[in-house]
Amino acid sequence: MSAGTGAADGAGSSGIGGGSARALPADPPGGARAMAVWGIGVAVYFVAITYRTSLGVAGLDAAERFHINASALSTFSILQLLVYAGMQIPVGLLVDRLGAKKVLTMGVVLYTVGQFGFALSSSYPMALGSRALLGCGDALTFISVLRLGSRWFPARRGPMIAQIAALVGMAGNLVSTLVLARFLHSFGWTPTFVASAAGGIVVLIVLLVFLKDHPEGFAPPPPTAEHAGPGFVRRQIAAAWREPGTRLGMWVHFTTQFPAMVFLLLWGLPFLVEAQGLSRGTAGELLTLVVLSNMAVGLVYGQVIARHHAARMPLALGTVLATALMWVIVLSWPGDHAPMGLLITLCAVLGACGPASMIGFDFARPANPPERLGTASGIVNMGGFTASMTTLFAIGVLLDATGDNYRIAFASLFVVEALGLSQMLRLRRRAVRRERERLVVSRVEAVHVPA
Repeated sequence: MSAGTGAADGAGSSGIGGGSARALPADPPGGARAMAVWGIGVAVYFVAITYRTSLGVAGLDAAERFHINASALSTFSILQLLVYAGMQIPVGLLVDRLGAKKVLTMGVVLYTVGQFGFALSSSYPMALGSRALLGCGDALTFISVLRLGSRWFPARRGPMIAQIAALVGMAGNLVSTLVLARFLHSFGWTPTFVASAAGGIVVLIVLLVFLKDHPEGFAPPPPTAEHAGPGFVRRQIAAAWREPGTRLGMWVHFTTQFPAMVFLLLWGLPFLVEAQGLSRGTAGELLTLVVLSNMAVGLVYGQVIARHHAARMPLALGTVLATALMWVIVLSWPGDHAPMGLLITLCAVLGACGPASMIGFDFARPANPPERLGTASGIVNMGGFTASMTTLFAIGVLLDATGDNYRIAFASLFVVEALGLSQMLRLRRRAVRRERERLVVSRVEAVHVPA
């Protein structure tokens, strides 16, 4: 999905950067071997997403197992997301220094240990520490997979391979909602999570034996003294933040991602079971619908933006307004339970949140030169996870304070959406104007600089 929405900018940012044409002769060849090596990285990401979303179908079981209330339950996901968000910029720097293989290896080890620890946890503190380890390992995967793809495939293939990586990641979410939920019901907590943790061991072995950072003859140049030290890191972050496109991208990601993330990661199943009176099986099917809608809408958004670059903001704003409207209808529906058709529509609309959040990267790409894209992407990616952490915590606190009144608790969504929407509207004109200025400058340089 991120790649699909970035297709247009993939070309545009190259032009803006002014160095694409000179880099093309050195592009890696791609091919079957590249697909096989990159596929290993995608498998690592797939397992990470499975572990990340496993609590979404086990929230009620976790509350019973560890004897905790809603606030304590939400702390699992809040801590996991806090670690993930805080790692984004450091991970980009690690990948640049160490290469994708070493960073992915660290990621697999951390999230596998975390999943094993969660399986064997008998106390709340131990389980909390395990989820923190899992979040740390998860944070090391996606940027590494994107970097791996850029080292093995020609630049023109970048949007497609990133889109496939995101779709495979969503398939990991399907494993949680379809397979893990059934195993949990049939075999119980410890066997289910131990069995799932075995997947981390498998991908670790394959990773260590077969994965390589780059094809023969395509090693990246060693870092220079200019790109070393804490001063460089500070300059990178400050320069990226000064760009209105980076800040707009962060707020787009902030506003669009969190409604679906909160629903899938923790509170969707309790809401559907306890507030709407559905069975766990039916609730799991609705969670699956969110994931399937996410995958389908991602393809549509990607194609639309690739053909019509100006559609970025209308799609983002439309998704925010549609999501808010559906929650207003569901939460204000008279009676105890909303009709099934309305819940299906809600879940289908929530599926658009993930693809819409990727539009944030499409504002950051043309605003930053290639050497700063990792930092800018890290800033953007922190937006949605910050909103998700805030909302997860707010819902848990409000559920405890109101005696499990889901209508009041889920109304906190509107506060976070209103904050993000106001910032999107404030920054959009400035970011688009700056982007046009850069495009004009790049075209003038292309005309006046001899080949």
